[in-house]
Amino acid sequence: MNLLHAAGRAMTGVPYIKLGYDAATAPGMRVDAAAPLLDKLPLPVDNETVVRANGAVQALGGALISAGVAPRWAAAGVLASLVPTTFAGHAFWDFDDPAMRGQQRIQFLKNLAMAGGLVTIIAAGKK
Repeated sequence: MNLLHAAGRAMTGVPYIKLGYDAATAPGMRVDAAAPLLDKLPLPVDNETVVRANGAVQALGGALISAGVAPRWAAAGVLASLVPTTFAGHAFWDFDDPAMRGQQRIQFLKNLAMAGGLVTIIAAGKK
């Protein structure tokens, strides 16, 4: 295995482990941020459960990516959870205040870069 490839996978997975764990164990304000999107969907569970489950998917997926266990599948799962997370949590276009809009745009672009890392893992496969 290429050491650089393994290091890149590990560095990609670690933020999902930490941030996913935080969302799964203490969803807090994430539930309010997700509500405008989740309330439009006919879900059989409450918003907090969805946020916690999404965090668990990210934490588990991040751990699998970092460990090199089924990294393509793990990256696909994390990517599937990251897209709605990004749109629900960092909708910069909804903010009138320039400072808040700018802060949310930065977070949106950060998530876009993280998604790019996941796409790279999906495309590269396990090496």
